[in-house]
Amino acid sequence: MTITQAPRIAGWLIAPLAWLLLTLLSSSIALVIYLMMLISPESHRLMNAQGHNMVLFWYFSVACAIAMWGYTVWLTVAFFKRRKNVVRHYILWLLISVLLAIKAFAFSPVSDDLALRQLLFPLLAASLLVPYLKRSQRVKQTFINP
Repeated sequence: MTITQAPRIAGWLIAPLAWLLLTLLSSSIALVIYLMMLISPESHRLMNAQGHNMVLFWYFSVACAIAMWGYTVWLTVAFFKRRKNVVRHYILWLLISVLLAIKAFAFSPVSDDLALRQLLFPLLAASLLVPYLKRSQRVKQTFINP
């Protein structure tokens, strides 16, 4: 009985992995900042001065950040284990990233220039990585583990 090993993660697969790891790092830093704001009584006082809607929107953003961080951790582990469902979930993860960037563009009180830059990177990553992940033979041969 011969067991064939899946090819290791190399070549152009390093780009999706790097994007995933950098997003994991940046979302971890964002969660630490959110937690520091949760601890600070000064930030609660400033948010309450903004109104009830601002507080709800802020907690919704924290919940989205926690959910996206958890999904990113799970996807990173599945990527290294070369699971079959990585490609489908990676594409879904990219689409969620684009949706969150659109949410930030539409609702955040930041300049349009900064919001556009935050929207540009997920759009660029999705437009380059989705066709590669869907069509590449190496991807089909690499992600084979149940």
